[in-house]
Amino acid sequence: MNTNYKLEIPYIAGLFDADGSVQYKQYMKKKSGDKKAYPCWNIRLEISMTDQNVIELVHETLMVGTVHKKPPGKGQLGKKMQWRWRCGFRDALYVCKKFWPYAVVKLHDIEKIIDHYEPDIQDVNDNVIDLALEREKKKTYDFWNKNA
Repeated sequence: MNTNYKLEIPYIAGLFDADGSVQYKQYMKKKSGDKKAYPCWNIRLEISMTDQNVIELVHETLMVGTVHKKPPGKGQLGKKMQWRWRCGFRDALYVCKKFWPYAVVKLHDIEKIIDHYEPDIQDVNDNVIDLALEREKKKTYDFWNKNA
């Protein structure tokens, strides 16, 4: 594989929209020796596919996360090896900020992660916009310009 080659962020964002997954959930966890359970967050991004080269290029381009292989389970004859790129927590925030301008399918989940880590950035300088509101604004703008 050519180690000088990097993928473009819009391509990876599209790949993530199609083959990726987002875990953003809170659960209760007991620490060893404690009787009381505490709320914990699981924040993770993942892309899974059978093409090892693409997964490794995603990892090399984003420079965060890990790559693991998952062999087919018992009774899955003829199945291929699956490769997974994963990142979590602050690395997921970093990746979400890169994917946000290009995300479509997973935009809402990406915005949840950004808002989780940066809840105070909800002012005029906020990079996260309400996509539905912006689409409505564009329709209104196009309508008035077309009929002017």
